[in-house]
Amino acid sequence: MGRYQAYGEYKDSGIEWLGEIPTHWMLTRIKFITRCLDGARIPLNAQERGDKQGNIPYWGANKVVDHVNDFLFNEDLILLGEDGAPFFDKTKDVAFNVSGKIWPNNHVHVLRPDKCKIDIRFLKHAINCADFHLYISGSTRDKLNQSDMNEIYVRHCKFSEQEKIANFLDHETAKIVTLIEKQQKLIQLLKEKRQAVISHAVTKGLNPNAQMCDSGVEWLGEVPVHWVVAQLKFNTLEMQTGPFGSQLHSEDYVDNGIPLVNPAHMSAGKIVPDSKVSVDQATWSRLSRHQLFEGDLIFARRGELGRCAVVTKIEEGWLCGTGSLKAKLNERLIPEYSYLLITSEGVVSELSLESKGSTMDNLNTETLGRVRLPVPPVDEQKEILAYVKSVSGKYGLLIDRASFAIQLIQERRTALISAAVTGKIDVRDWVAPPANQTDKEVAA
Repeated sequence: MGRYQAYGEYKDSGIEWLGEIPTHWMLTRIKFITRCLDGARIPLNAQERGDKQGNIPYWGANKVVDHVNDFLFNEDLILLGEDGAPFFDKTKDVAFNVSGKIWPNNHVHVLRPDKCKIDIRFLKHAINCADFHLYISGSTRDKLNQSDMNEIYVRHCKFSEQEKIANFLDHETAKIVTLIEKQQKLIQLLKEKRQAVISHAVTKGLNPNAQMCDSGVEWLGEVPVHWVVAQLKFNTLEMQTGPFGSQLHSEDYVDNGIPLVNPAHMSAGKIVPDSKVSVDQATWSRLSRHQLFEGDLIFARRGELGRCAVVTKIEEGWLCGTGSLKAKLNERLIPEYSYLLITSEGVVSELSLESKGSTMDNLNTETLGRVRLPVPPVDEQKEILAYVKSVSGKYGLLIDRASFAIQLIQERRTALISAAVTGKIDVRDWVAPPANQTDKEVAA
């Protein structure tokens, strides 16, 4: 915070964890500047009590909050609303808050600020800087009740100074949000570019001078003339769905047994098991025909088509889950190369068109087997895989750098807010720069 000056004089707050505050600032408990209400005790008017048609959007259960700029907390110490903002902020379009009312349940607390005593924006930031755990009643529970909430201390100053701090933070955090959005767009562009480069390599090869011919597949277009285009079923030794629901029930699951692999356990071509979704040895023996072997591909049968993973030595012997199907490839297709093809946009689109199911995409062995794929010679597949690994690494490094930049920016935002609402920096003389200067600052 080297750009900003500290206040001239500070005093001991009298509370150890709060430390020093500017001499003219005050400490006030929440109950003196807000009204803390339990969600179950907020009154309804006659119309609200009689509404049986669902015209009032619901939050949980049976009571209503009807004040713009109320704060909502749940008992697990989470300030509800995007980025801890007041849930009913007139400046934001809250999609399901069209009537300005929601219904919290008994486990939601409503904090209604006294607008004559505290600036809503200042209070939002001040609350987010509070250490709620210091106010929890009892040592065995991690929840915040109404009495706990009332005892929270807030550092604050005169209303005019609160407004100045809030204006400063609105301006500075808006710039920071813009920077974050730019980094997020960069990450998205890098991911799209990486995917485009990979897709081109696995469908067109690495030789830009290779003689091409029509593949006969609309999404694929031309391929090198020496490649083969064939349905997946002609390059597999076996395709098999996971066990029927009647063969495996949730009560068969045990903790830390032999893992089952369902769609939720496939991520970016890898298998990420859940220790709670596993079976004992007896169940495994009964379902052993569904065991996985190194080099198999395992697919999601429902939902996100094209979602699949390559089985490694580590997962050998695990079971194909009810929501999955597995395929054992022949020697003409390398599993990792097949994964890149099957997760490409063209194959995913074709699977969606071919899939069965009236309410959601549903993949079966017949549909999967009909998918047409380009099959280069094995040596060329290996070259393409090596190239893809190199390209992915380069783009991955750029993405990691952008992600790290976002992390640093977010940390700076948090530190700036904390410094302003706790009196570490003095922004009383701050003046908002002209709009064109702000735009230049963000661009820089």
